[in-house]
Amino acid sequence: MHRRLSCLALLLAMALSACASGPHPAAATTASLQGDELRPAAASGWLRSELYFGVGREDAPSDRPQADAIDEAAWRRFLDREVTPRFPDGLTVLDGYGQWLFRGEPGPHRLRSKVLVILHEDTPQRRADIEAIRLAWKQATGHQSVLWARQPAEVSF
Repeated sequence: MHRRLSCLALLLAMALSACASGPHPAAATTASLQGDELRPAAASGWLRSELYFGVGREDAPSDRPQADAIDEAAWRRFLDREVTPRFPDGLTVLDGYGQWLFRGEPGPHRLRSKVLVILHEDTPQRRADIEAIRLAWKQATGHQSVLWARQPAEVSF
């Protein structure tokens, strides 16, 4: 019995000393930021752009072309043809719901929507790419607008 208690005391002492000595070397290592020219470890002078695309009327059939439903296959074709070639390094698409008041209408149309989020350098070329995407959508769908919201972003890859 005495021997068993001695062994338990020794194991307990070893466990406590391991805790007191600090974290395991692998646990103490923090992730280091590394990057390359296109994906820097940290960068300023970037924007977070959000584009809002209406893809279908939520509350009733449409009497306007800009509220006609756009199915997932059509959205994906647009994304593949117009967006991905301009921003091949990455983007995010979120499903959403919104309201849009057409000029002269008494109340809003409720729309399913896609929100496209792109983090990019704030350069004339990148802004032109965003404008080209907006124009392509309006031409392809007959929509009046694509909302573009942007804000400065500090990024790290």
